[in-house]
Amino acid sequence: MEEQLPWETDGLLPLERQLHEATHRNNIRSMKELIGRRVNVRARNHVGRVALHWAAGAGHEQAVRLLLEHGAAVDDEDVFGMNALLLSAWFGHLRILQILVNSGAKIHCENKDGLTLLHCAAQKGHVLILAFIMEDLEDVALDRADKLGRTAFLRAAEHGQLDALDFLVGSGCDHSVKDKEGNTALHLAAGRGHLAVLQRLMDIRLDLEERNVQGASPIHLAVRHNFPALVQLLIDANSDLDAIDKRNLMKAQLGMYPPWSCLDVEPEATPPCFSATLSPWLLLQRQQTPLHLAAEHAWQDIAEMLLVVGVNLKLRDKQGKTALAVAARSNHVSLVDMIIKADRFYTWEKDHLSCRDPSDPSGKNLTFKQDHQQETQQLRSVLWQLASKYLLPHEWKKLAYCWEFTEAHIQAIEQQWTGTKSYQEHGHRMLLIWLHGVVMKGENPSKVLFEGLVAIGRRDLAVWNEAGTACGGLFTNMKTHGPELA
Repeated sequence: MEEQLPWETDGLLPLERQLHEATHRNNIRSMKELIGRRVNVRARNHVGRVALHWAAGAGHEQAVRLLLEHGAAVDDEDVFGMNALLLSAWFGHLRILQILVNSGAKIHCENKDGLTLLHCAAQKGHVLILAFIMEDLEDVALDRADKLGRTAFLRAAEHGQLDALDFLVGSGCDHSVKDKEGNTALHLAAGRGHLAVLQRLMDIRLDLEERNVQGASPIHLAVRHNFPALVQLLIDANSDLDAIDKRNLMKAQLGMYPPWSCLDVEPEATPPCFSATLSPWLLLQRQQTPLHLAAEHAWQDIAEMLLVVGVNLKLRDKQGKTALAVAARSNHVSLVDMIIKADRFYTWEKDHLSCRDPSDPSGKNLTFKQDHQQETQQLRSVLWQLASKYLLPHEWKKLAYCWEFTEAHIQAIEQQWTGTKSYQEHGHRMLLIWLHGVVMKGENPSKVLFEGLVAIGRRDLAVWNEAGTACGGLFTNMKTHGPELA
């Protein structure tokens, strides 16, 4: 309301335009002069806005009084259904609101979208306005819904207005209400990235597993809109499996799978490190998990959170694609490699009936991201030289099969880059993924690589001889630095 745009006076006669401009600037002297010349104080611009709207929205108390004294209609609406009362609530001008109410304004008004005084004040976070409405006005419906089915409470959550949210909760509003799309306050806060509001809603124990009409839970929306901090908050908040056990059958029918489905063990035997949110297994109508969404949009931080928690990588979307296939199709190389690392780690963990590090039950020290550690820098350089200079075009695949990479893993790696030299990049990525698994298992990389090269018939690469055949010098470095990782 502070800066006037040229089109704001479109559709007005010259004197009417001057009145709007004077009101906008709070030029009382000019306003009185124009009113004395019998200008129409109810003249509308092309969107139905009158001078009183400008005065109320800008908080110009003297201008509001002057216009009301000279025939301005207190309830005039623009084409959006906004009147002076709603504008004063929207912009947080309590004194203007009080003047208009005392002048007979209709307090139960709403705009074209169904927004009431409470909606306007809540959406913009004006707690003093909310207090006046609830304490001084009569018969105000606290839980009245707008055209989208959203109450003032839902509007406050959607727009991150924590103080307004607290006031409405304290006033006894229904905080379990849903809009017409089935969104709770948690959905709206998660979809907009409002961390403090989300935390407060969790404090009042709203259901984290509630799904809207699209089948999305709050964590789906946090993932979809790329809010890693909110995803982490939701993951941390739902670590208790007790409430979920009672509804396993329904969840299975909805396509939701508990973490132990990856382990083929009974719920009673579930390792404590898997006591984590089931929200990542909730499916949308497209049958996408949050990991599918992260893979599609290359949101590595969110994918890392979900992978560390432990997700079912076999789940497929409506097109029959796993999260790995989605990442590969989208050419998100780093995500492809992360998912393959996670898949291999899950398999190893299952086979060994092992939990994660007992000193790190939350998995905070577990990572599937690209390795940039100083300790492995020379070793990673060795692997690049091995892949780019010494392995023949199809030998990286032989090594991959030897180390139990699956066909899906190999296809996903091959899907990025094509050409006569692409095997070098593919082989290098496979070796780095392999190295991650070796480190996680606590094995000696030089020993495992030696055995792999021998197994595929490349003893010449595995054995160092006095003549420095093949990559013997490189392998010496492997032997030197391998124990650091063991």
